[in-house]
Amino acid sequence: MPVIDSIAAAAAAMTAIRRDLHAHPELCFEEHRTSDLIADQLTEWGIPICRGLGKTGVVAILKSGSSTRALGLRADIDALSMSERNTFAHASRHHGKMHACGHDGHTATLLAAARHLATHRNYDGTVYLVFQPAEEGGGGAREMINDGLFERFPMEAMFGLHNWPGLAVGQFAISNGPCFASSNEFHITIHGKGSHAAMPHLGIDPVLVACQMVQAFQTIITRNKRPIESGVISVTMVHAGEATNVVPDRCEIRGTVRTFTLEVLDLIEQRMQVIAEHTCAAFGARCEFAFKRNYPPTINHPAESAFARGVLSDLVGAHNVLAFEPTMGAEDFSYFLQALPGAYFVMGNGEGDHREGGHGLGPCMLHSPSYDFNDTLIPLGATAWVRLAERWLARSPV
Repeated sequence: MPVIDSIAAAAAAMTAIRRDLHAHPELCFEEHRTSDLIADQLTEWGIPICRGLGKTGVVAILKSGSSTRALGLRADIDALSMSERNTFAHASRHHGKMHACGHDGHTATLLAAARHLATHRNYDGTVYLVFQPAEEGGGGAREMINDGLFERFPMEAMFGLHNWPGLAVGQFAISNGPCFASSNEFHITIHGKGSHAAMPHLGIDPVLVACQMVQAFQTIITRNKRPIESGVISVTMVHAGEATNVVPDRCEIRGTVRTFTLEVLDLIEQRMQVIAEHTCAAFGARCEFAFKRNYPPTINHPAESAFARGVLSDLVGAHNVLAFEPTMGAEDFSYFLQALPGAYFVMGNGEGDHREGGHGLGPCMLHSPSYDFNDTLIPLGATAWVRLAERWLARSPV
């Protein structure tokens, strides 16, 4: 694979950074050590930085030539709230915190690109490297935008990447349009009337109401939504009762809703509330309905997707740039793509054969306690970032 020589030469140093980050994971908006490490490295390479956007975010500013054109490249930097099963030398040193999604690798990859771009300024314009906190549920992208990211650092487009287990090393995948779903959650409290379980006629059973409600929700997917549109309603928690011989007076239902469009999301939320309230009314109960919208769908822009595909195809061959199958997982890069053009693509992390002795049992999947980023991806990913930036700034503006 045509990895840039200077990036390949620095691979060992970038791997050491990645493993240091893996050993010291920090959760959303708590990435103080991580931000310090990123800032120290960038400063050491003579790259101007801005800190504090989104609390712990870091933006690197790489300028070359006289052009006023600019683009952004993003890496997420936070870890997950989960315990690691791996026992190799760079395993997490903080119980209950783990880089189980590869953000340590994304950060090291963008740092490797930064080092090359700072010393080989083969571009005319500005490249903003956005090291974003709190992707894992905190909405760090939204917070950086709210703190003035695009006003302070105006850019034409933004690109992001994620490692992807199961996709072979040396392969990428990208598609136009929706690639990740919106992420939303609901919390419904059903208020009934408690009674002795042997005399249920004296009460209003909220568990029975919940059962009817959960089943009725699926009719939204099968009978209200158009069959060609995608949507998921998953009830993941049902909490009620304290004794086997008592009908409780309340029952809580919680879960998640995923869609690729806001129109389908509007439909699902509205229908869920109607079903919840009317099901309760039919049984003489009442409910409290709460629906929280978290991340919007991640929707790639056509021109930017085609551009990225072209760059990646020249790098690894068109046969190694696959069509990305949209997933109902969520990604807060969506906020960036709502604000300006861009695209999000994935890079193959392999099947897990790269893991050293001491890794936990199970596959090397995202959000798995046995996961570890494949360090051989760092030079390839950094090369992809450099080529994308160079070609974007060399092309004629649309």
